[in-house]
Amino acid sequence: MWYQRSPDVSSYDAILCMVDLVVFSFMLAPCIWNNLKHMEIDMALVASIYKGEFKLPDFTLSDSKGMAHVLQEQIGDNGLLVAFTCNHCPYAIAVWPRLVRHAATLKSMGINTIAINPNIHPDFPEDNVDAMRDKLKEWGIDFPYLADDTQAVAKAFDAQCTPDIYMFDKDGVLYYHGRIDDYWKDETKVTQEELIPAAKALVAGEPAPQPQHPTIGCSIKWLD
Repeated sequence: MWYQRSPDVSSYDAILCMVDLVVFSFMLAPCIWNNLKHMEIDMALVASIYKGEFKLPDFTLSDSKGMAHVLQEQIGDNGLLVAFTCNHCPYAIAVWPRLVRHAATLKSMGINTIAINPNIHPDFPEDNVDAMRDKLKEWGIDFPYLADDTQAVAKAFDAQCTPDIYMFDKDGVLYYHGRIDDYWKDETKVTQEELIPAAKALVAGEPAPQPQHPTIGCSIKWLD
């Protein structure tokens, strides 16, 4: 903010005023930084990975109840949806109801769903395993919600944000990496569904839809 000195204020007074502003700014800096660390301003825009360039990797992850799940064993008759997501990100929270509902639709199409939380991070307790367990009931999650506590799976996928959506065919080949729809923030303002039409194309044996618009969300909270 700029200040204009009035005619009755001396240059000396104006200098003192500016010095006070600088000192005040330095005093506020630690508080501002601490808050920024926990604000979801760190969005990441990720590019699509197209069919044929990536296969479902061989990993085993545990859910919030300690049960192990082998990723490659989760593939349904027609494929698998893998969603990197978490509990606290505003983007993820907005999309969770759609993810749960679409998972039921995909199940009827022979496509299973799993969610993977890569944000098992000491600075974000709201994303820990106990919190994941609470969300199963709160959000009605009826598919595996897995903890990627080492972040090895997220790195293997080159996942960037939450949510980040990958759909594989029955052979574990990536078919679709893009958005659920065209308006993450408010489902009532969605004008174009994208995940479900892609799933229908997959089941019908059609080529993957293009373009595959990149997902937008909070960046993954990397441990290193």
